Amino acid sequence: MITITDKASEMLRKQSSGDRSYLRIRVKSGGCAGMTYDAELDSVKHDDESIVQTHADIVVISNAESLQFLEGLTIDYSDDLISGGFRFNNDSNESSCGCGASFALAGFPEISREAVSCGT
Repeated sequence: MITITDKASEMLRKQSSGDRSYLRIRVKSGGCAGMTYDAELDSVKHDDESIVQTHADIVVISNAESLQFLEGLTIDYSDDLISGGFRFNNDSNESSCGCGASFALAGFPEISREAVSCGT
């Protein structure tokens, strides 16, 4: 379902707390194209979340609302000077905005709206 590159996997291990860490990935409404990926490392899995997959020692979790948007997702890491950080790419996206921070998929329902702007 989700591909995590070696570089992203290495950075996630460096940033994890040492104990069992979860990589929480959710999709939020916002950005120029309509939706954005939101990710965080956490040591707690909430009741409304399920394990999506395990990659090496990285356990990916998400809520039911976001699962439909994770198929085909690739998580990469770039150490570019200006735009370094984790990158979320999905070939299933119908379109993305110019800055690459948000995306849109054809035929999917709109998810709950939050005040999120492009690049956040």
